[in-house]
Amino acid sequence: MTVPDIPGCFSAGGTVDEALLNAIEAIECHLEGLLQDNELIPVPQAIESHRLKTEYKNGTWAIVDVDISKLTRKAKRVNITIPERLLETIDKYACDQGLSRSKFLAQAAADYMSKSK
Repeated sequence: MTVPDIPGCFSAGGTVDEALLNAIEAIECHLEGLLQDNELIPVPQAIESHRLKTEYKNGTWAIVDVDISKLTRKAKRVNITIPERLLETIDKYACDQGLSRSKFLAQAAADYMSKSK
């Protein structure tokens, strides 16, 4: 099983379910290495963007959920100042997406920085 969003990351298993579980472990290990090397975590792309690539033409697609909060870097509490109206908008959007404010802001910052490279 190949993880298109993370070049060089793959897994295998005796069944599809086992391969998916192993994919989660492979992704976590790969991301650990990126963090230890002070590299940015790649931003996941839509499946459609990968399906157009010839190397994935006949692939079967699946999505796994990886909790990156378990990775090496510890969370650090920070105090920021942000306009109240913007904060309300952030909180509503995060809630609608099933995310905490902190998780949304961390993901948004990572997405922004990866796109500016």
